[in-house]
Amino acid sequence: MNVSPYSKDLVVLTADRNAEFALRGALARPKPLGIRPVLADHFVHPYRDPGCLREAHTFLRPFIRTYSHALVVMDREGCGREALSRVELEAQIEEQLSQSGWGDRAAAIVIDPELEIWVWSPSPAVDSVLGWHGRVPALRTWLQEQEFTKEQDAKPMRPKEAMEEALRIARKSRSSALYRQVAEQVSLARCHDPAFLKLKTMLQGWFPPPQAIKS
Repeated sequence: MNVSPYSKDLVVLTADRNAEFALRGALARPKPLGIRPVLADHFVHPYRDPGCLREAHTFLRPFIRTYSHALVVMDREGCGREALSRVELEAQIEEQLSQSGWGDRAAAIVIDPELEIWVWSPSPAVDSVLGWHGRVPALRTWLQEQEFTKEQDAKPMRPKEAMEEALRIARKSRSSALYRQVAEQVSLARCHDPAFLKLKTMLQGWFPPPQAIKS
């Protein structure tokens, strides 16, 4: 069995505490993610999305010899370079990380347009976390009535605005803890957002479950 030369598994840099808590919630569920349990340390960039885009490689350089892998998670909306696609932004960050010393041990996840798109899973857990359990009209119907969506099962075109308005109507305070609750309760297999699928693929490659590890 190979012994890792690194003392820690994963360092995660996010643009804000909402993303941090969402990642904490997801990583707390290794089996649904298809990975082994991972010990991760989390940091928030003080300059949020633009900071992650331009300075992630500098921020994470001190951790190169300690952590086996690094992950940068940010929104496309608000990063300052919205003319670029999420794939182009990810490639830019990953190139900087690679040149700074991480090689192929680091990845960037750019959520398009923003983190809240991950919140809008079809799971009934979303209704509960957002304070809509048992309310009339149902959350999905309300989203359609308010023209946040065009179809019953579609995700809102303005996900952050839709979440904030839903919480306001339900008289529930917005907090980072809500993002962790969603990540801990919804089905991770039902999220087909490209950025989330990339996240799962990277984690599965880095931290395969025990039965997938060959001695």
